[in-house]
Amino acid sequence: MCNLRSFFTPLLAVLLLQSLVVVVSAQGSATTWQTLTGNPPLVIARGGFSGLFPDSSSDAFQFATLTSLPGVVLWCDVQLTKDSVGICAPDLRLDNSTSIAQVMQNKDKLYLVNGIPTRGWFTVDFTLNELSLVSLNQGIFSRSERFDYIYPIQTVEDVATLKPPGLWLNIQHDAFFTQHNLSMRSYVLSLYRRVVINHLSSPEAGFLRSIVKRFNLNITKLVFRFLESNVIEPSTNETYGSLSKNFTFIKTFASGILIPKSYIWPLDASNYLQPHTSIVSDAHKAGLEVFVSEFYNDVPLSYNYSYDPVTEYLRFVDNGEFSVDGVLSDFPVTPSATIDCFSGLGKNATPQVNLSVISKNGASGDYPGCTDLAYQKAILDGADVIDCPVQISKDGIPFCLGSINLYDSTTVAQSIYSNREQNIPQIKAGSGIFTFSLTWSEIQNLTPVISNPYSKYELLRNPKFKNLGKFLTLSDFLALAKNTSSLSGVLISIENAAYLIEKEGLPITDKVLEVLSLAGYDDPTSKKVMIESTNSSVLMKFRDESNYELVYRIEEDIQDAQDAALKDIKDFANSVVISKASVFPESSSFLSGVTNVVPKLQSHGLSVYVETFSNEFVSQAWDFFSDSTVEINSYVMGVNISGVITEFPLTSARYKRNRCLGYNVLPHYMSPAQPGGLMPLIPPFALPPAEPPNPVLTAPDVVEGPLPSHTASPPVPGGGATAVPPGAPNGLPKIGACIFLSNLAMLITILLLL
Repeated sequence: MCNLRSFFTPLLAVLLLQSLVVVVSAQGSATTWQTLTGNPPLVIARGGFSGLFPDSSSDAFQFATLTSLPGVVLWCDVQLTKDSVGICAPDLRLDNSTSIAQVMQNKDKLYLVNGIPTRGWFTVDFTLNELSLVSLNQGIFSRSERFDYIYPIQTVEDVATLKPPGLWLNIQHDAFFTQHNLSMRSYVLSLYRRVVINHLSSPEAGFLRSIVKRFNLNITKLVFRFLESNVIEPSTNETYGSLSKNFTFIKTFASGILIPKSYIWPLDASNYLQPHTSIVSDAHKAGLEVFVSEFYNDVPLSYNYSYDPVTEYLRFVDNGEFSVDGVLSDFPVTPSATIDCFSGLGKNATPQVNLSVISKNGASGDYPGCTDLAYQKAILDGADVIDCPVQISKDGIPFCLGSINLYDSTTVAQSIYSNREQNIPQIKAGSGIFTFSLTWSEIQNLTPVISNPYSKYELLRNPKFKNLGKFLTLSDFLALAKNTSSLSGVLISIENAAYLIEKEGLPITDKVLEVLSLAGYDDPTSKKVMIESTNSSVLMKFRDESNYELVYRIEEDIQDAQDAALKDIKDFANSVVISKASVFPESSSFLSGVTNVVPKLQSHGLSVYVETFSNEFVSQAWDFFSDSTVEINSYVMGVNISGVITEFPLTSARYKRNRCLGYNVLPHYMSPAQPGGLMPLIPPFALPPAEPPNPVLTAPDVVEGPLPSHTASPPVPGGGATAVPPGAPNGLPKIGACIFLSNLAMLITILLLL
């Protein structure tokens, strides 16, 4: 195991030096900070880059220093061994973060920890030599286990030899060690004589008071750590909530406080933010710095943040009223970029990269897709192009909806129209209630439903507003876009055209052309119109009858494309939409490499848009550090795509304005991920299995015959569909009609309430 580890540590350094560029300082960030000192907030890496590597492993610490702001501070939770050696481990018990339960079987003990009986393998029962047989593993089970069992436990001195810009020691359980005849005070004072300690924190006021006079407070800052407000601090017998109102007392032994996020931005029972408290300004008035804990990219955030960790950090460091003095993070790359690249960045900041931000059913990550609220939010968030996936009603009205199957985005199953279920294998497997089975007035009576693609991970989207908004006709959508000066264009998506024309007698392409013309989009001075389809026959019809930008969507993941296929595409399209996996294929959520699909498409004069970008961390490869901004940056700076199609336009619109893209040298935290760069760090026994390669796009995949011609004759009865007999009632309550909020002012009011 030692030989394996000695191989991986230099390998990490080599790989990072190859894939990252020279660090630059945060000189371009906001010049005025509302911190106590006026300096930028500190980034504190909890256990190093513990969001990816095992907490307090050597590579976690090195990776944090290589991917963060130059002044990053490494955090070590100090525990004492049986022979009084300080090690870095996230808890007194080692069974959750190491292999000790397998190596030291039947050596677990039961002890009182803060008065609570607790069983486990405690550091106080093992010498450092015994712990040399133990290796580290990822203690949070939702994170990757691929880096487990290759890293030895690190002593505090091991971390100090890395010569980090800053070292923060947290002493969480001094009283426990005292009970076991180990003196944390003696250890810390001895360590202080040979190691520079920049910050030292503890939730035990008595411990800090016992050492305050032994430290040079110009070198080492003592920080009082707050636990949950209802927990009692042992030396004062007061709750931490009570102590948060007595900063005069805390100032006698500390120069700062470390508090959970909820002390500043409390949440209601539904996980929405409440108004911020005054604790930051109160602490600053008392001369105390304020550091904040519990920042994790891969733990569900308040719904107000739309699963975007940068948005959360900005709420703490750049909200116009105060800034905390530092943040404790498992993913230090994200606060580093937030502080340097995004703080003080207004919506009117100049774009630093040529990138089209195209919505996916509007801002469908925040509101039900294709509703007025979703489109208005996309506009407010800075989308360049808003999209309308055109469906058509029974009475021939084209309107915007993400799916031809009403089950996917409405409560039609609980409506009076549930008896219109059909099986149409030409459209999709399984049953559905399709848009062409209801009139437009009937569709208007349906309640929208927000998309929840990651509900199996219990990641829900904006539940308070999950059924709000109203659907728009194509005509209304075009009018909204035309009257919005910030938009550069619209994207109209058309699918199932051949079936609708031939089987239902609904000429959807003709209807779209007619509505576009009536809305004034034939005027060359009007906004750009993009027509998207997976069917070349649809695009050929528009090629012959319009001058719109034609976008061919390649539905499946591909690894390559034959030249003959690309020449055929160029004959009927100006640009192409491909999946994320067609750029960066994955193996067990690790990037396995990069294809040549993008440069090949571009070499044939085709612009390349990539879909679909989401904020939820489970939608991203591990290489992107559970940060949607890192993912976007890797596609833009890594392969130079022309645009992103996203359910959360705010994230991409903010990204294209970030100041770091204008630096002469990109900082590490704004460098694209190296495809396949993490794979060599995984030991051979833990490598994910190789995935079968994606197919190559060929000419037969692309070429189609023309659309069927439309005649005025009535449609085929049933359209070739099979009616599904009504089943037993499902017992679900009928959902009432939604409240229609149709104007922009109402949307702004809602956003202010979030």
